[in-house]
Amino acid sequence: MPNERWTIKTVDGEFDAYVARPDGAGPWPGVVVIQEIFGINFVVREACDWLAGQGFLAVAPDLFWRIQPGIEITDRTQAEWDQAFDYFNRFDVDAGVRDIQATIDKVRADHACTGKVGTVGYCLGGHLAFLTATRTDTDAAVGYYGVNLPARLNEPVNHPLTLHVAGEDQFVPKEAQAQIHAALDDNPLVSLHDYPGRDHAFARPEGKHFHAADADAANGRTLAFLREKLG
Repeated sequence: MPNERWTIKTVDGEFDAYVARPDGAGPWPGVVVIQEIFGINFVVREACDWLAGQGFLAVAPDLFWRIQPGIEITDRTQAEWDQAFDYFNRFDVDAGVRDIQATIDKVRADHACTGKVGTVGYCLGGHLAFLTATRTDTDAAVGYYGVNLPARLNEPVNHPLTLHVAGEDQFVPKEAQAQIHAALDDNPLVSLHDYPGRDHAFARPEGKHFHAADADAANGRTLAFLREKLG
């Protein structure tokens, strides 16, 4: 399937995005894929390619561009983990959400997009996906093992949201999971899916905690949700 790079312009500057298009002429619904703390690496690009294969125009913006454009590391060495957490700690969440909105606008305006655009995020991106449901005009949002969500639960969810929660997530303790459920279980816009025994990033292919069966289950739920909400 074809892929390309976009440049997205904002009042703060411009940043690149990886784009994967389905085969054919479209139009297709769009999905903004929101990165982990490792930049737009092969995992993010593969997620875009997978979504394109499922019939979505998938776009992953480089959200670390204010720190350093083009960051692309892995989870395979301690040095890279240290580097990734440095980026995470320096990242401006509010500015990142604005960049995601700019990306949604760019995707929605593309001639090959139906006008419906959702978001899918992982780890840091799961946190940001939640914020797209509270702060942007996304048509639907999906968060995988989002971190730091309890601090955001006072923000009203305005758009359909699905969250995948790893039961043994080292970055989302049981207390935080309980807070998430208490705040969102009764919200008709939100669906929560728990994965008992799974650790953080259980859906990251080749990752330390990858679990094929639960990754397939989560991805299947994601596709069903996006197809329902984006048409």
